[in-house]
Amino acid sequence: MSNSKKKTSTAMLLGLAGVWFTTHFGGGFASGAQMYSYYVRYGIWSLIMPTLAMAYNALFFIYAFRYARKHELYDYGSYNKSFYGKYSPIFSTLFEVLYITVMCVAPAVAFATGGSTLENLTGLPYMLCTLIIGVFIFIVAIYGTDLVRRVSSVISICIIAGLLIVMVPNIIANWGSISENLGAMASSPAPFWPALYSAFIYGTFQLANVAVFVQHAKSLENEDGAYPSMIIGAVANALFMTLVCLGLIGVYSLPGYAQAKVPTLFVVENGVGAGFMKPLISILIILGAVSTAVNMVAAMTKRVANVIETPEEKKREAETGKPVMKTIVVALVVALADFAIAQFGLLPLIQKGYSFIAYLAIPVILIPYIIHMVVTRWDTK
Repeated sequence: MSNSKKKTSTAMLLGLAGVWFTTHFGGGFASGAQMYSYYVRYGIWSLIMPTLAMAYNALFFIYAFRYARKHELYDYGSYNKSFYGKYSPIFSTLFEVLYITVMCVAPAVAFATGGSTLENLTGLPYMLCTLIIGVFIFIVAIYGTDLVRRVSSVISICIIAGLLIVMVPNIIANWGSISENLGAMASSPAPFWPALYSAFIYGTFQLANVAVFVQHAKSLENEDGAYPSMIIGAVANALFMTLVCLGLIGVYSLPGYAQAKVPTLFVVENGVGAGFMKPLISILIILGAVSTAVNMVAAMTKRVANVIETPEEKKREAETGKPVMKTIVVALVVALADFAIAQFGLLPLIQKGYSFIAYLAIPVILIPYIIHMVVTRWDTK
């Protein structure tokens, strides 16, 4: 009996680590743009900064999981109200601003990721590619959201497998170039503090995932399970991030690297197995981008539609399973807004858009959590 319980607990811990892992890795990560923007640009420091960023994230996610499980708060509204206490009206409003920003920037990054990848694959203009991706996302967000939710975890796993298939052979084949580039980076290293600040910004915009995670705390047998699950998640995330950084470092000195819109595809084009790997990773990146964008467009649509739809419209929608006209119009507006934002381009959106989310998360999540940890002595007082 004890062995069975141990196995079940281990499966739960791995499952929670997997929630973080698959939430972190989508089409935007698979494109390589995030690792390039926040780590590889800072040279040799890219080998340690992913680990520091994930350790930083793990600290906050452990605290969130512990708090949610200890106080049995598994929806973010209740969790928010309890966590912020008498200040919850203020911070709930601030969190709404953060949430809306995430719901604008993250789907736009997904549009840009899919558009840039399709442009690289087909040679069609970027705007047309993002329009094609946008139309597909709009249709699926209206009629196929449930299907996407059911397969989104599978898509994430396929992206991870695809990146391993692409990166491992290319790292092996390019090890000479990787060693040479690392030697050049080490002989003239980028300043440490900008590299550390970039890792801090990356970790801080990831803190917005707290809203997604608290619902999963219910699967923990007790609050102490938060420690091993998030430590496993941090190790897995850091290892995979470092792997992608190494793959990018292998082509770092090649002409055209800095101008590459999709760094992962640049690795494939200048590595081994390009004929097989480029279509494979392109399809996986597009699928990951679409699944991310569909879920977020649908969530934002539902949030607005719940406010403007009449009870009769909601009832008809529930009975028929088909969206009413207001829902369709809202989804179209959200998709058009994301399409417009995506025209800034993938790398600028990741570098500027995600950083803006991080700046918003500092007063909404980072500072309140630190204060909460200190005042309550890690939620023991």
